[in-house]
Amino acid sequence: MQKQQLVTELKEGLLLVDKPQGKTSFSLISALRRLTGIKKIGHAGTLDPFATGVMVLLIGRRYTKLADSLLAQNKRYKTQIHLGVSTDTYDCEGTVVAQSKKRPTRDQIEEVVAQFQGEILQVPPMFSAKKVKGEKLYTLARKGITIERKACPVKVHIEILDFTYPYLELDISCSKGTYIRSLGHEIGEKLGCGAHLSQLRRLESGAFPIDDCVDGANLYEKEFDVTPYLRSLPDAELL
Repeated sequence: MQKQQLVTELKEGLLLVDKPQGKTSFSLISALRRLTGIKKIGHAGTLDPFATGVMVLLIGRRYTKLADSLLAQNKRYKTQIHLGVSTDTYDCEGTVVAQSKKRPTRDQIEEVVAQFQGEILQVPPMFSAKKVKGEKLYTLARKGITIERKACPVKVHIEILDFTYPYLELDISCSKGTYIRSLGHEIGEKLGCGAHLSQLRRLESGAFPIDDCVDGANLYEKEFDVTPYLRSLPDAELL
């Protein structure tokens, strides 16, 4: 990818945003529509409300056409896993469904994390936007319905950053379709103590790092000018 150039007029482009905690991904898109008056705005991957970090917003028809190719790129996260407490959503926003006093050792954690390196099969969580027979899984989950889900192949590389019980911090690079919440849940299950994500931050989305993002809180300010932060891509990449 060639070096991106800033555009001078707000007509179309790519905006890198650091999503604030507690905000939905689609509220950011709505806020950007209000600021720009442009309805054709897409994204290259959403984040759960409790999560923060890189969101790539696509403004204008030529850029929204890039959504599928950008969604397919690898992503990188930093996450904190709370061991000993399981929730129905696999994250801190869910209802606690189990607790354990079992305290795994560092050696046990390293052994289990090693099982999630490389290509693995992962079952999507019920609380996800993945569709089965045309219906989103979270719609069924909210009704208390659990259905069988097909495991999908994903590629994962995990680095242990810190372990201070009950918190385990990981740096995770992964392919499209990886659910970090499911990884946290599965690690907890393998350790025999259960777990859920207490923090999640996307550090990279494809070639776009967190350091290049504008604070997403600015998009909720009525007078904020996004023009200086808007990027363009070479025409060849937009064909």
